[in-house]
Amino acid sequence: MSLQIGDKAPAFSLTDENSVVHNIPDPNGNWTIIYFYPKDNTPGCTTEACGIRDMYSTFAEAKILVFGISADSEQSHRSFKQKFDLPFTLLSDKNKIVLPLYEADKIGSKRKTYIISPDGVIAKIYDKVSPATHAGELIRDVLELKKGK
Repeated sequence: MSLQIGDKAPAFSLTDENSVVHNIPDPNGNWTIIYFYPKDNTPGCTTEACGIRDMYSTFAEAKILVFGISADSEQSHRSFKQKFDLPFTLLSDKNKIVLPLYEADKIGSKRKTYIISPDGVIAKIYDKVSPATHAGELIRDVLELKKGK
C-alpha cells in the first residue's frame, strides 16, 4: 500500500553527516521536507542540493526543516556537504531501512520528496522531481500549505 497525502508519516531515526541522530517527523512540530536522492556528487543530485542551498534562507526564515536522504555513508555526506557548502542536514540510510518506507528504493534510491506537516501528516508528495526547479517548487508549496493550516 503506498503512502498518500493525509497519511501519518512513517517515523524513523537516522544519523546525519556528523553521526547525530535525527527523528522524523520532527518532535518539535515543525514543517519538514524530506527529499530522497540517488547519490552524492552526481550531476542531478548536486543540482537539486545546490538549488535548495541557494534558497535555504527562505526555508530557514519560514522555520521549515530540510533533510536530504540517500543510502550514501555519513562520510560521503560530510564530503558532499562541505564541497558544496550545503546548510541543511543530510541523513544516511546506508542500511536502506527508510528508503522502502517512503517508496524511494527503486533501483538504488529514487528521487522523491515529501512535505510533512507539524502534526506529522504527509501534506504533499512529489513522485517526479526536476532537480533544477525543485527548490522553488518546495518553497511555494510549503508556504501555501502553511497558509492553509
